[in-house]
Amino acid sequence: MGGAGVLLLLLAGAGVGVAWRPPKGKCPLTCSCSKDSALCEGSPDLPENFSPTLLSLSFVRTGVTQLKAGSFLRVPTLHLLLFTSNSFSVIEDDAFAGLSHLQYLFIEDNEIGSISKNALRGLRSLTHLSLANNNLETLPRFLFRGLETLTHVDLRGNPFQCDCRVLWLLQWTPTVNASVGTGACAGPPALAHMQLRHLDPKTFKCRAIELSWFQTVGESALDVESFSYQGEPHIVLAQPFAGRCLILTWDYSLQRFRPEEELSAPSVVSCKPLVLGLRLFVLAARLWGGSQLWARPSPGLRLAPTQALAPRRLLRPNDAELLWLDGQPCFVVADASKAGSTTLLCQDGPGFYPRQSLHAWHRDTDAEALELDGRPHLLLASASQRPVLFQWLGGRFERRTDIPEAEDVYATRHFQAGGDVFLCLTRYIGDSMVMRWDGSMFRLLQQLPSRGAHVFQPLLIARDQLAILGSDFSFSQVFHLEPDKGLLEPLQELGPPALVAPRAFAHITIAGRRFLFAACFKGPTQIYQHHELDLSA
Repeated sequence: MGGAGVLLLLLAGAGVGVAWRPPKGKCPLTCSCSKDSALCEGSPDLPENFSPTLLSLSFVRTGVTQLKAGSFLRVPTLHLLLFTSNSFSVIEDDAFAGLSHLQYLFIEDNEIGSISKNALRGLRSLTHLSLANNNLETLPRFLFRGLETLTHVDLRGNPFQCDCRVLWLLQWTPTVNASVGTGACAGPPALAHMQLRHLDPKTFKCRAIELSWFQTVGESALDVESFSYQGEPHIVLAQPFAGRCLILTWDYSLQRFRPEEELSAPSVVSCKPLVLGLRLFVLAARLWGGSQLWARPSPGLRLAPTQALAPRRLLRPNDAELLWLDGQPCFVVADASKAGSTTLLCQDGPGFYPRQSLHAWHRDTDAEALELDGRPHLLLASASQRPVLFQWLGGRFERRTDIPEAEDVYATRHFQAGGDVFLCLTRYIGDSMVMRWDGSMFRLLQQLPSRGAHVFQPLLIARDQLAILGSDFSFSQVFHLEPDKGLLEPLQELGPPALVAPRAFAHITIAGRRFLFAACFKGPTQIYQHHELDLSA
């Protein structure tokens, strides 16, 4: 079909070759036109006497500029369709609609740089497909969906960019019962000239996460905790300036968080929830001996204050944590006053009463409950010395060790990953640190610049181990644990809006959506939504 500009029509059934020359300046789409004859532009109409039983059709060096949807609806009997050395660059969705009998599709040596994801839809009889020697840097995901009869695919000669956009192709190739020629990478530079078949899909990092702003809760807060009551997720905020513990729930109609109940708690620094069956308790740690226990004995009732908690010991509480000891629920409240002491409160009958005083005269700023070697442990951070680790022995906490080279630590938080226990240590002056337990001691693993930090909090959201370093002087930074390296890597800054003096973070999952709460001391609480991004899509 070189220079004569003649179309050879193979008529089904008759097996007779029929020659037809297109009118000058009018080359129908269903012709095989040479460069020397009239050029085809777009999708011209077929001649009235054109046979609809055409079996094969070739376009060689024509002026066809695009393949639109339904271009071949008038020739549904095609078994072979070929495009070679043409100038069109785009193939639209449903370009081959109606060709349910097509078995051979060759689109080679053209200038195609883009093909729509549904371009091949409906080709249920296709066995041979070639997109060789075009300008395709990538192929849309699911391009071959529904092409169950494919036996040969040729993609060679395209300048594929071997990034996340080709991951689906690498995963698809070994699953299909077809011979696939994929060719070589044109980029990125590190992979240039490497054969696609030699790439390992496991080495591609094509899943990303993002925290985007969702909602603001007006008043400032020092602490935030999540809990589930009667199957519904809740959040409780400690709001000292508003003088309350504010409980939030999800409004399914408005698709936002709304207040459900508030507990009067002037100068509150922490609101720690505990759910025991149908009962809900909230410990409100307040300054100057005003800490209280609130209780809801059953659903449908409101929370009410039931007990004053150790008014002579808890003078300036700075943190409260929940832990279970010998099957019994307990609270530990870190006290930062010289006259008070960090106190362990355990359930005894209807209330919680002091079980042990810890670390007197050390002005503790933070308590962290964790499990090491199968036993409960407690880590206390103090303004006067390095963090001290206690272990539960014989019904009480006994000092085990301190953490070396960890001066001026304001708070500690732990997380587990890959069977190891890690520790995030917050320092207001100096670098915050990540440590790992080696069986007898926490050892330094990583240091992160953190001027002005009061919180360095790890959070496991879905399958992502994150750690958020909040700062009073700069944007708060989100880090992601890289399993291969075992180190925290920067992920993003939180904002806008920027967090103003963040003090605590918590996450909650509702109806498959994941949210991060950021309690801020000098600004409103901000809520962010956690998104998973598939970079291979």
